[in-house]
Amino acid sequence: MFDPRLLRAFTAIVDAGSFTLAAERLHMTQSTISQQLGRLEDAVGAILIERSLRPVEPTATGERLLGYARRLLALQQEAEAAMGDPVGTASIRIGVPEDIFNAAMASTFSDFARRHRNIRLDVTAGLSRDLKRRYRNSDFDIGVFKESQPDPDCRAAFAEPMAWFESIDVPMGLEMAKERAIPIPLVAFQPGGLYREAMFERIEREERRWYVAFAASSLHNVLVAVEAGLGLSLLPVHAAQDYRVRRYAPFGMETPMVVALYSWEGAGAVLELVDAMQATLAARAALFQPHTEPVSIRT
Repeated sequence: MFDPRLLRAFTAIVDAGSFTLAAERLHMTQSTISQQLGRLEDAVGAILIERSLRPVEPTATGERLLGYARRLLALQQEAEAAMGDPVGTASIRIGVPEDIFNAAMASTFSDFARRHRNIRLDVTAGLSRDLKRRYRNSDFDIGVFKESQPDPDCRAAFAEPMAWFESIDVPMGLEMAKERAIPIPLVAFQPGGLYREAMFERIEREERRWYVAFAASSLHNVLVAVEAGLGLSLLPVHAAQDYRVRRYAPFGMETPMVVALYSWEGAGAVLELVDAMQATLAARAALFQPHTEPVSIRT
């Protein structure tokens, strides 16, 4: 089954004779429409547009597909009209880290959904590195990721304060901080987690012995393990506020990470949602940086 969005991009390029003009008509960037054509060509297993010609023209395979593409898109429009109610007929795919999808962000999505009943929001929560890889593969239209440095094409970036945490009820004790021979128990994400590597690097710089006492794949499970006294962990300050954990004073604060917002498209309803998400992220950042303006980058 061909993705209608990819077919729409293909027919728009043929009709316009230009990637640039087709992107303008569909309210997306040229790189996005080129990527969508590339995904369709991968699915078909053949080149569909002769890019060296001006204006661009379909290849022989493209001509064969063009008639089917127009019929499929027409059938989709007929089906939408027959249904009578456009609710959920379009989608915006979003990837966010687990702790970014909080009550404030859910409210932002809810407000947007009430204004755009025809759009369905498909939200995936997970680890930043996996989410960003999927975003670069065009699995998401909008992405929020935590990283050391944002890429040049990010739309906004905000500092994410980081600190070491221990249990309030079962503290590690000062003897562990003073006695370097005592191995430090760590609570970590599974391999591939962003905080995991930063935590190990800091412990190595301290020239301390350590071991992983508990590993989990979700932020909630990591925090519950720290709360229970299984070990120390390096975590976002914002995420720890609702758990019985406290900052581990001997290690202090760490270099902040970055929460970066990305979007392939820069117009229409997607841009409206991106702006609303940016405002929510700015408010989140201000809670822990009341005297500092959040870093905001718009492209």
